[in-house]
Amino acid sequence: MSASIGLPESALPASPVGDARLPPDRRQSPTALRIQRGVRRLFAEMGCVTLPEFSLVSGRRADVIALCGAGRITIVEIKSSVADFRADRKWPDYRDFCDRFFFAIPEDVPESLIPEECGLIVADGYGAGILRDAPEHALSGPRRKAVTLRFAHSAARILHALADPGAVREGAL
Repeated sequence: MSASIGLPESALPASPVGDARLPPDRRQSPTALRIQRGVRRLFAEMGCVTLPEFSLVSGRRADVIALCGAGRITIVEIKSSVADFRADRKWPDYRDFCDRFFFAIPEDVPESLIPEECGLIVADGYGAGILRDAPEHALSGPRRKAVTLRFAHSAARILHALADPGAVREGAL
């Protein structure tokens, strides 16, 4: 019996293990999705947890946000081509929500395109490497708490959707 709700274990849904996956996000190009995967693998190797397409309170959406040791927050903006970089100038807005800011690019985008005041990651679908570390600009305590709570809420919502996909269809999430 499950002590918390009084049901036999067999009556509870299976936990989300094995091949549970979220539906694909169709907002990004295949190149951007490969870069995202490589970036997330890099941060996982560094002991950080990440979320893709993270909505900030400002209305902006970070391509990848990482929560690392001691609560340090990193945002990564993915640029899949020169045209993608030139068309999007919102990146300075992300600095108000992180301790470090990186651009992630594929190998065929020139490194010289990326502003010197930003970190630089080169990535593909299998991994990534930091070519230039991002300077630190520490968040204030209240902002760090707000972003961290938003991160936790988003991660919990994703886990809930994996465990109970019907909740998403029924509007519960």
